[in-house]
Amino acid sequence: MGLEERRIREKKNRKNAILKAARRLFFDNGFRPVTVESIAKKAELSKGSIYLYFKSKEEIYTQILLSDIDKFHEHFKDLLQKSDSASDAITKFSIIYVDLFLSDRELFRILMTFMLHTNAMNLPEELNNHIIKSTNKNINTIEEIFAYGIKRGEFPPTMNLRLSRNALWGLLNGIISLHLFTGAESKREEVIHSTIKAGLEIYIRGLKGSHE
Repeated sequence: MGLEERRIREKKNRKNAILKAARRLFFDNGFRPVTVESIAKKAELSKGSIYLYFKSKEEIYTQILLSDIDKFHEHFKDLLQKSDSASDAITKFSIIYVDLFLSDRELFRILMTFMLHTNAMNLPEELNNHIIKSTNKNINTIEEIFAYGIKRGEFPPTMNLRLSRNALWGLLNGIISLHLFTGAESKREEVIHSTIKAGLEIYIRGLKGSHE
């Protein structure tokens, strides 16, 4: 390995170490208490080293969220093509969504912190809009599924796509929030999946019922 290649790899490893340390701190403490100094200490680097890679704590936070959200969206590609119906696609979306957060609880807490306390973070408008735009890619997948259901006559043509999308989004996040960090660890996954399944059955039955 040449000298330049080694330097590039070392810089990449150091940047990843910063993001990993910051991610853990944001998960444990929320956004506001975390400082560049605390990130540097966690990553075992100097404060100056942090600024070689990032301009601010806000930029670090944004990098973490955008990276995770982009990876998240990859799991929903071609979902409709792999589903027998819109109802099937909704169920598959929900299972994937829940399983991703079960395997990465840090992401769920960080994402919820952003959604619930956006204004308190004082992120630059450009960064804030970038995160919202990326997050909406996942939410819009739900809307696409509903539109597909209307097109094939599975759901009523009068349904409000935006409201229906937000209702399902709230259902999933609410159930995950309720059980992800509470109760017996050994039963959390089962409880979340069974509650999601029951909620989806009622929700989809209601959609179809209004069309009959």
